[in-house]
Amino acid sequence: MGVTPKIAPSMLSSDFANLASEAKRMLDFGADWLHMDIMDGHFVPNLTIGAPVIESLRKHTKAYLDCHLMVTNPIDYVEPLGKAGASGFTFHVEVSKENWQELIQKIKLKGMRPGVALKPGTPIEEVYPLINSENPVEMVLVMTVEPGFGGQKFMPEMMEKVRMLRNKYPSLDIEVDGGLGPSTIDVAASAGANCIVAGSSVFGAPEPAAVISLMRKSVLENQEKC
Repeated sequence: MGVTPKIAPSMLSSDFANLASEAKRMLDFGADWLHMDIMDGHFVPNLTIGAPVIESLRKHTKAYLDCHLMVTNPIDYVEPLGKAGASGFTFHVEVSKENWQELIQKIKLKGMRPGVALKPGTPIEEVYPLINSENPVEMVLVMTVEPGFGGQKFMPEMMEKVRMLRNKYPSLDIEVDGGLGPSTIDVAASAGANCIVAGSSVFGAPEPAAVISLMRKSVLENQEKC
């Protein structure tokens, strides 16, 4: 399998009053990416951050900012997030069925890496056209909880989606988000996930570096079995 582990602490679980130092702390602990949850209060009930916060954080870090757009109109966010310094732009398939080709093109033109996410109730087949396209997404995010809030319980039944994706696309980056931690990482990694978003399990751990290391080890070991 031609994919590498990427451990992405979810900054939604960080101390927002000290975002720059929290980002540095996670990177010092071994994080590969920083996962940024952007919610509009419409697609999901919660309201979090936008381009101004990404722009502020970018001044303090060169890290890969993995932005997950839980918004109704993702195309409206492409230009501001590109200017702000976002690295990855992952939009939801549920709100982009009419314009995903234009959306992917605009994301790439702004120098960001396009990804597509799907809610637990959305069939995995809905993202296949976006991966098979001449201008494809470069990552699929399989939500393992309902999007909108941190701290939810991992949904193991979502791993069938991950397995189907991995069997069909051996070199695709497959991300999982929701309830990931020491007790669930092996299930996700064995299904084929290589990009792991973890919030409270990292930020709430006595030794966050040990949790990040454990998750990376699980992804690597399961890749070797493939």
